[in-house]
Amino acid sequence: MGNLVDAHIYLTFLLLVVLAHKQLVLGAGLRTEGLLEDTTDVISHSQGFLARLEGLLVLGNNSDISVRVETVDADEVKVIQAHTLVLSLQSRVFDEMLRNRNGSTLVLRETAECTAVFDKFIRYLYCGELLLQLDQATPLHRLATKYGISSLQQGLTRYMSQNLASDSLGGHVVSWFQYATTVGDTVLKHNCLQFLSWNLSSVLQSSEWPTVSVELLMTLLQRSDLVLKSELELFEALEIWLTQNDPDSLTAENALRLVRYAMIPPRDLFRLQRHSPMLTRYLESVRDLLYMSYQFHSASPLQLAKFFEVNCNLFVPRNYLSPVWGSQWIISNPSRDDRSSSFQTQLGPSGFDSSKRVTWNALFSPRWLPLSMRPMFTEQGAMPPLRSDGGNGAGRPRIIITPATSSADFAGVSFQKTVLISTKQQGKLVVRHVFSFHQSTEEVDFLSDVDLQQRTSEYLVDGALHLRIIVKPIYQTIVANKK
Repeated sequence: MGNLVDAHIYLTFLLLVVLAHKQLVLGAGLRTEGLLEDTTDVISHSQGFLARLEGLLVLGNNSDISVRVETVDADEVKVIQAHTLVLSLQSRVFDEMLRNRNGSTLVLRETAECTAVFDKFIRYLYCGELLLQLDQATPLHRLATKYGISSLQQGLTRYMSQNLASDSLGGHVVSWFQYATTVGDTVLKHNCLQFLSWNLSSVLQSSEWPTVSVELLMTLLQRSDLVLKSELELFEALEIWLTQNDPDSLTAENALRLVRYAMIPPRDLFRLQRHSPMLTRYLESVRDLLYMSYQFHSASPLQLAKFFEVNCNLFVPRNYLSPVWGSQWIISNPSRDDRSSSFQTQLGPSGFDSSKRVTWNALFSPRWLPLSMRPMFTEQGAMPPLRSDGGNGAGRPRIIITPATSSADFAGVSFQKTVLISTKQQGKLVVRHVFSFHQSTEEVDFLSDVDLQQRTSEYLVDGALHLRIIVKPIYQTIVANKK
C-alpha cells in the first residue's frame, strides 16, 4: 500500500511540474478577424501553481520525508516536512542522499547561521524565490553551494555583488571576500576585491579594516589601482592593522615594505620616522626604502635614474584623490554635446617637482569620431550620412586629455591618465569603473555599451556623469633611456 501511495505522490508532482511549465498555445495560424496570421497567445497559471506548491510545503500535505536539521555545537533542531520528488529534482546532492537514506527521516547538520535560514532555503526549492536580508546572504549562499543549487548560488552572487555598498553593522565586504575565497566563488571574490580596491578610503575608516586577513592585506598593498586619499592614509591604516593584529615579524616587515614611501611628502616621512611606533620597531627592514625615497625627493627623476631603478613600485603612484593629482568633473546631461575643462596638477610627487605645475585640457565627447572615420565632403559640398555600424560611424563617448603646453621638465616622464566613474548604490556614491590610458580613452573600451541619453542609466547620478581625472607620472622611460 505504501508503494502505491508513494507512486501516487510521485505522479501527482510530475503532473504539476508539467502543467507549470507547459504553455498552452492558441490561435497558431488562425485567420480570424482582428488577429494577425501566425500569432500566438500564452495562458500561464504559474503563480497559482507556485502558491499550491508553497501550500504543500507549509501544510506538509502528502509529505514523504522529514528533513531534520541539527545545529552544530548547539541544541537547536528544525524539522521540515518535505517531498522527495521536489528535493531530488532540485538537487543532485539531495537526490543522492535520499537514495541512500534509511527510513523516512533525512538528518542534516548545519551551522547556527545556516539553520536559521534553512526554511528560506527549502522554500526556494519549492517556489523559486526568497526574501532575504543582507546578513542572510552568506549562509544562504553556503547552503546553495553545499547542495548544488547553482541557480540560487548565482543569484546570491549577483545580489551580493550589487549590494557591496550597502550599510551594515560592522561592514560586510571584507567578510564576503574571505567567504568567497573559502568556497571558491571566483566571481564574488573578484567583485569584492575590485570594490575594496576602488573604494579603499571608506574601508580604511570602517570597523571592518582590522578584520582583513593577511592574504587580503598583502593583495591590496601590492595593487597600483587603489583609490584612496594619499599614501600616508594607507600607512596610517596599516599601522592600525599591525597594532591590533600583532602578526609575526616577517608578516609585518613584508607589509611595511609594500608601502610606497616615495609617494609620501618628505615632511611627513620625517614625522613618521620620528613618531611612528611601527617604523621605530622595524626601521632596519625599511631603511633602504626610506633612503631611496629621500633621494627621490631631493633630485630630479633624470638624475635619480642614474643611480636607482625607478621603474619599481616604490615610484609608481596609486590613484590618489588629493587635488594635486587631478580634478573632479561632473558633466550634466552628458549626451547633449562636447564639453571641455582644464585643471592643474603638480609635475610629479617628488619634492624636487612639487612646486611645478602642469595645466591639462580635457575634452569629453558623447559621440567622438576618430579622424579616419569622419565623413568627407563630396564635390557637390554635401556631407554623406554618418555610418552607424558597430561604433565605426555613430561614434562613442571619448575623453581626451592633453597638456596645455610642452615643457623641458617632461623629459623622461610619461603621464598616465586615469578616469574614475562614480555611481550611486544604495544611496552612496562609489567608484564603479576605472579606465587608464595615456592620451585618449580610444585606447580602452570606454563606455562602449552605455546609452548616455537615458537619465536612469546606472552610469549616471541624477542625469549627470560623475568623473574624477587623475594624472600620474610614470618614470619607466628614464630607465629605457639610460640603457
